[in-house]
Amino acid sequence: MLKNRNLINADDFTTEETLEILNLAQDIIKSPESFSDLCNGKILGTLFFEPSTRTRLSFESAIHRLGGDCIGFTESKSSSAAKGESLADTIRTVSNYVDVIAMRHPNEGSATLASDYAEVPLINAGDGGHQHPTQTLTDLLTILETKDTLENLTIGFCGDLKFGRTVHSLTKAMSKYPNNKFIFISPEELQIPRYIKMQLEAKGVEFKEVEKLQEVIDKLDILYMTRVQRERFFNEADYIRLKDSYILDNKKLKNAKKDLAILHPLPRVNEISTEVDSDPRALYFKQVKYGVFVRMALILKLLGVR
Repeated sequence: MLKNRNLINADDFTTEETLEILNLAQDIIKSPESFSDLCNGKILGTLFFEPSTRTRLSFESAIHRLGGDCIGFTESKSSSAAKGESLADTIRTVSNYVDVIAMRHPNEGSATLASDYAEVPLINAGDGGHQHPTQTLTDLLTILETKDTLENLTIGFCGDLKFGRTVHSLTKAMSKYPNNKFIFISPEELQIPRYIKMQLEAKGVEFKEVEKLQEVIDKLDILYMTRVQRERFFNEADYIRLKDSYILDNKKLKNAKKDLAILHPLPRVNEISTEVDSDPRALYFKQVKYGVFVRMALILKLLGVR
């Protein structure tokens, strides 16, 4: 049981604890009505110092589906932060109003700071480009529901692997399970950070790096797409040369496995063509739904309800 625990990064939970949350989420999927009043009388505080659609609304949906309530704000200027109140004082104050806090903040490390002052469980809903652990739980649940396992999989990450926090977190999480292999597909300018590769090497986890998706798509069990960000390139010619190589369409899927799982943390821009949306292998909108269930399970565990 994870009572009185925080979730600041994906490493805060052991593999066993993570599986406990995922299995609880699967129970909720099977019988949501059995969980509809377990948080009656409980209040979630959503402190979103920057804009969010999926994360904020999924947390609100999660607590309401559990029979609880939600209070909070959706941008810093609608809080006393606009008057100069410190993050520490905001957290101290809100801890008196709620039973659990979900916070998104633009500054890296803000969730760690907030956890030092929180008197209730605190969930990091994204701190700048650092961590987004509930997205990792969402990704893991999507894989588990689709593949019925978190082991013996070949996972391809495509696009911006240098700055993508969801890529870094999911790579670390999936590397904990036996016999998983990784293929990193990106331009040289946006390769996976060296420290991630060093961690994989230290664990003896197999991985390779390529620049063309078509070279490896037939080998993938999971394809995790991300946006190639124009603003990361110093040379406009390099961006133009590479950008269309990382737009997934039906043509690129021609040689993919019939049971390939296509994931994306969203929002997308143009890196997945809308024609792919009707392909049964496209799971990114199912990911959104799984995000509600996994956050329901997380809230229950942090509150010690289940």
